[in-house]
Amino acid sequence: MQETLKTVTKTNTDWEAIRSQFPILKHEVNGHKLVYLDNGASSQMPQRVIDRINDYHSNEHANVHRGIHTLSQKATDAFELARKRMRKFINAQYEEEIIYTTGTTDSINLVAQSYGRKHFNEGDEILISAMEHHANIVPWQMIAEQTGAVLKVIPMDNNGELLLNEFHRLLSSKTKMVAVVHVSNTLGTINPVQEIIESAHAYDVPVLIDGAQAVPHMKVDVQALDADFYAFSAHKMCGPTGFGILYGKRKLLNEMPPYRGGGDMIDKVTFEKTTWNDIPHKFEAGTPPISAGVGFAETIAFLNEIGMDNIAAREQELLKYATEKLSMIDGLQIVGTAKSKASVISFLLKDIHPTDVGTILDQKSIAVRTGHHCTQPIMDSFGIPGTARASISFYNSKDDIDRLVDGIKYVQEFF
Repeated sequence: MQETLKTVTKTNTDWEAIRSQFPILKHEVNGHKLVYLDNGASSQMPQRVIDRINDYHSNEHANVHRGIHTLSQKATDAFELARKRMRKFINAQYEEEIIYTTGTTDSINLVAQSYGRKHFNEGDEILISAMEHHANIVPWQMIAEQTGAVLKVIPMDNNGELLLNEFHRLLSSKTKMVAVVHVSNTLGTINPVQEIIESAHAYDVPVLIDGAQAVPHMKVDVQALDADFYAFSAHKMCGPTGFGILYGKRKLLNEMPPYRGGGDMIDKVTFEKTTWNDIPHKFEAGTPPISAGVGFAETIAFLNEIGMDNIAAREQELLKYATEKLSMIDGLQIVGTAKSKASVISFLLKDIHPTDVGTILDQKSIAVRTGHHCTQPIMDSFGIPGTARASISFYNSKDDIDRLVDGIKYVQEFF
């Protein structure tokens, strides 16, 4: 069962007004107005988020959770607001199921080390997919080496779709974790994660979903999915860098040991023994990135005001337009043609290296990503060194796509 994005949008959504709230989009690079199509790596921040971070530094800065003075309490409230808003944003049942991390990578490492050290043994199996980002491969390789567990890979076809029959074949009583990406950062494929979760749960196997490329582009309901763990990053959804979220079911988090030790994650410390704080703080050692958390709370409010269904519909409109336009260019090959896709287009130009494509496009102030996109196994499976990737956000426009098309034609003329 493929998941598709909703196509309902409000008729009164003023996308140009929304676009105008992103100051960097007014900039020129190399004498041309910026076309920013590298949102899969990091999206841009609206002015109100930038202002909120600056306001925190100017008027509220103090350490959180530890002070009884007014400024510390004010900072704590502002920092914890992101947790309250995020619970509703992804429909978690409890606030304490929202763990602050430094990003998707940190979230996955937390689960791999904390859950994995407790539950994985020699010969146990961890299932991941062939389209995973390195952040959802390497942590599982590391814990497998530490525990004697074995990594198994769900293959995909030439369209960039998972072979679910192979997933069902691999799933067994030996499986102790399934970790799959919701949306591929390279191919744009939207995986049928609900079906994967249901199948894994039939074996009483927990599932971690890498949602770094999903949460910015669609409405995610972790209770409806019945996900055990769900990881994502603020900087891919118009928020600041260095901040992320791990959602985990309360029962699982309560049973897991801490991933890191230090201040704030403790209950009582003696030289003989230390006891742990309750969740979520058990997993949040040390002084956190406070200003990023404060800014992220504002980001969530911003996205809520636009509406995730509207964002999904807008991006699908732009994806369709871009796919049609790019498909008309002679010598251009789109890599990743799944039926259900988010707004990512990876492509190759015949006989022109992706790095050269990106370099020449940059001369026209068109920012795309080139290389393997931290998915080297995907490139190996297609037998290519890398791709150029245009990743589209709701604040992009059809004019941006037209500029990209003209830029690609210029690249072809150049070579």
